[in-house]
This record gives sequence, C-alpha cells and structure tokens, in this order.
Amino acid sequence: MKITRISGLAAFTAAAALALTACGSDTPTASSSGGAAVSSAVDSATSEMSSEMTSGSEMTSGSEMTSGSEMSSGSEMTSGSEMSSGSEMSSGSEMSSGSEMSSGSEMTSGSGMTSSGGGSAAGVTFDAAGFKCATGELRSSGSTAQGKAIGAWIKAYNAKCGAKLNDYGGGGSGKGITDFTQNQTDFGGSDSALKDAEKAPAKQRCQSNDAVDLPLVTGPIAVAYKLEGVSDLTLTPKVLAGIFDDKITSWDDPAIAEANPGANLPATAIQTIHRSEDSGTTENFVKYLKANSDWPYEGGKAWEATGGTGANGSDGVASAIAGTDGAIGYVEWGFATENKLATAKIDNGGGAVELTAESAAKAVTAAKVVGTGKDLTLKLDYATKEAGAYPVILVTYEVVCSAGNGDKAALLKSFLGYAATDGQGELTKVGAAPLPAEIQAKVIDVVKGLS
Repeated sequence: MKITRISGLAAFTAAAALALTACGSDTPTASSSGGAAVSSAVDSATSEMSSEMTSGSEMTSGSEMTSGSEMSSGSEMTSGSEMSSGSEMSSGSEMSSGSEMSSGSEMTSGSGMTSSGGGSAAGVTFDAAGFKCATGELRSSGSTAQGKAIGAWIKAYNAKCGAKLNDYGGGGSGKGITDFTQNQTDFGGSDSALKDAEKAPAKQRCQSNDAVDLPLVTGPIAVAYKLEGVSDLTLTPKVLAGIFDDKITSWDDPAIAEANPGANLPATAIQTIHRSEDSGTTENFVKYLKANSDWPYEGGKAWEATGGTGANGSDGVASAIAGTDGAIGYVEWGFATENKLATAKIDNGGGAVELTAESAAKAVTAAKVVGTGKDLTLKLDYATKEAGAYPVILVTYEVVCSAGNGDKAALLKSFLGYAATDGQGELTKVGAAPLPAEIQAKVIDVVKGLS
C-alpha cells in the first residue's frame, strides 16, 4: 500500500497517540464515551489517508511507525513498545493497552475492568467506580458461606481506609435475617433473598423503606467426601438424592459404580453430614436436588430428610467429614479446600464437571434478576446441562436498607462499594467466584444509591 498524502500520515500518528493516551492509564477510568472519542479520532485520521481498507485486521501501536499500513473498520489495536505501520488498525472494535481495551461493546484496562458485556468484572476498582473511604463501625452477621469473603473484605477495607469495622458475626443465614430485622446489625448476610414474610419486618426496621438483597458472592457448594483410596469421584443428581435420602447406603452401590466406570469403590458404609441449624446452604442444596431429581421433601433452610448426622455451621460440616471415613456432605468450597477434602465432580447430563471458580461462574452467568425495583434477587438455573458449568451453586446476599440508614449510610455505601469492586478480585482466594459483569454493574448502581 502507498501513502499519497503526508498530512494523512501525520493525522494518523496523532490519532494513535490519542488512543494510547486513553488506553495507557493503570487506573480503569475508561468508559464507553472515552472509547467513542478514540474511535472518532481514528476515523478522522482515516479520512485523511489514502490506504487499503480491510476488515478484521490488526495494528500495533508504539514508539516507531512506518508508512504503508492497512486500516480496518473492525479489528484490534494493541499498544506496545513499537508501532509498526505495516500492520492493521481498527476504528470500531477492540483495542487493548496491556490487556484488552475496546472502543465498542466492551472496554477493559490492564486490570480487567469492563464497561459492558458479559464475563467477570473483578477488575472494576473502588476508586474508579467513584466510591470514597469512610470510617466508623458496622455490625453484621449471617451466612457462613460468605464468612471467609466478608472477613477478607473487612480486613482489606480497614487497611485501605484506616477504618475499624467490626468482625462479621456469622451464625447462618437465618440468624443473619433475624438480626437484621431486629435492628441488631447494619446489614445481614444470607444465602437466599428475603422471603415475602420477611419483607414486612425488614421494611419496618428500615423506617418504612424497602430492604434490598444485594448479591455479592458466588459460593459454589462442594459435595465433599472422605473415602479411603478414592480421590476421583463423579456423582449425578439422582445418585446424590439417593445418598442423602438414605436410599443408597454403601459406596460400592451399583448406581455409584455406573457413574464411575472402572473405579475401585469400597464397600464402606456411607455417612451423610448435613447442617443442623437453619442454613441458606441447605436451602440451595435442596433446590438443586429438587430441580434435578425426585427429592420428596419441600425444602427450605432446615434439613428435612431423615438419617445422617447434623453439624453446626460450614466449619462443623467440614470437620465432621474430615474425621469420618465414608462421609459425604455439602459445604461451601472454601471450607472444603481449607480442610483438604476431596470434592466430587457433578454430571447434570452434560458431562462431569469439576468444581473451579470458572465452572461456578459459568453457571451464575445464566442467572436472571427477578427482584423488583432496586432489589437484585437472582434466579439460578440449577438444572443447567451446559458443558463446563458447575450447577451446585449459591449466591450470597447482603440484606440492607435502601434508605433510612442514618449516620451509617456513608460507611455502608463505602464498604459495600468496596465489596462490589476491589473485593470481587479477592474471592477466588477464599473458595468463591466473582460476579458476572452485568450483575456486578447493577449491584454497584444500587450501592451508590443507598441513603
């Protein structure tokens, strides 16, 4: 290709510099309007150049540029140390600076912030989202499924903002809701959204304002077990229902063997472990069983099936499994990992899926917001057969007053803003997964409006 006007090359160089300026910041403050400005500058440059137009090509930008470049209307632009013009540039697709930055539908910076689109948005930062530090005290209790995440967030927030937030109280989802509605805490943690019967007391506690459910942690439920000689195990929903309803009682049962061809399964008696107190983890595990099998019990936070052994809290369940050969139970992934428990792969009909942050997040991506107004209650698809999606999941909520928070409002907004932004990047360290980008963006918007 031949450049026929030197002024076109100069304009092109200026546009590339503008693109690098927009993409080069370490702090993800870029927005879709910023992407439009870059795109506009590139378009201006293209109008002053005589070049070959291609679609779907690529241009690298940097410090050195030669003539003879191709420009495309839908490709990728990457900034680096050397700019070559024998490459290709896009005016309306995907640009990256350090990672991937697009001027069109999705924009990311080196830290992974997305302005729209799907996928995890764990790189959206506290500062870039417009949140400010605050100090004071916050009381909270509830879901043990998110206990490790909340604990990590409180520690990190205190270090970042010089605050002294109270430790998370735990106690289970039932306690989290009760403590909140009785005004014992400033927000409550729960593995399930407020029920209709709980909304009126919550509204009264919020001085006639609605309480909202904010999903903040994707918490995979591990089907953890201890079985001498067996480190690789696949279970189906039907087999799980049989085990936890005391219908399948030995590890060498033909139904388990069918799901694990070639495995050397011992004749060890199966001992199931369940939560002894009201638990959102129980509720979500039962929802999974009911969605995929003939589980005969109604469901809820209380365990209803006969047989098995009850243990208090996620730590209690994990400890009971760890101490009993032949045991199996349902527990949050972080507790299974901490106790070095083996976890079963789950086959919902689309193939055996190992529990990972990615496989859990893939299942949550299909969740739908079913709450009204500012409430962000999600409906999960426990029956998904999508390949690579781990279906035994829960999302834990922070239940908080949408208004009427008084002198706690600034601190609630700040801390929950941290949890929805920087805090999402810490979840994989504690056996959880970050929210999909679209859900995360909704949470950030609601948190900003708390008063």
